[in-house]
Formats: sequence, structure tokens, C-alpha cells
Amino acid sequence: QVQLVESGGALVQAGGSLRLSCAASGRTFSSYAMGWFRQAPGKEREFVAAISGSGGSTRYAESMEGRSSVSRDNDKNTVLLQMNSLKPEDTAVYFCAGRARPRIGVRADEYDYWGQGSQVTVSS
Repeated sequence: QVQLVESGGALVQAGGSLRLSCAASGRTFSSYAMGWFRQAPGKEREFVAAISGSGGSTRYAESMEGRSSVSRDNDKNTVLLQMNSLKPEDTAVYFCAGRARPRIGVRADEYDYWGQGSQVTVSS
């Protein structure tokens, strides 16, 4: 069982930056691919970014490509999502997710564990 806890969500102005953090429990953290998803009111949960278990591979949603960066520290069991040049349409609850395989997944149903979510609000 893996427990995930996100932090770092906040209200930020358009054009600003934010870093989300996800702390994971468990001894085999490096065997899990980790992903970030988001869900805006009235919309489906969508993929944002993901990183492989080793950290050697990353993948981003097209909407976040070039203005976000996902990283992990397997010694500290943490995953970070750095987001820059934020837009009002980035407003959503952001979820950290863990996949019980080291390879990246981009669909929500590929992930086995979920955090409680962290609210990101971008004002115009």
C-alpha cells in the first residue's frame, strides 16, 4: 500500500509559477512510476505529467509542455511538479498518482494510488 500526500497548491496570478510536491510512503518508491493529473470543475480528470520509476523518462501533456517540469527524489520519496507561466485555464485540483510499475502511464486508469488533491487557482 502506498499513501500519497500532495502539497503546494495555492492561489497565483496568471504568469506566475508554482511547485507542487507529493510525498509517498513505502519502501519501493523507485519501482513506481508517478504521475500528475488535474481535474477542473465539470471536467474529466486529465493527464499533466509523469515520470518513470528511475526518473530517467518523463512525459508531459501538450498543454503543459515547455512550461512544466516533473522530477523525483527516490531517496526522499518525493515527486515535484514545477509549473511556470500559469494560465487561468490551469485552475484545477491537482492529483499525484502512483503506478505499481516503473514505466510511465498517461491514463488515469493506469494508476493504482492517488493522493487527496491540491487546489491550484490561477487568477487573471
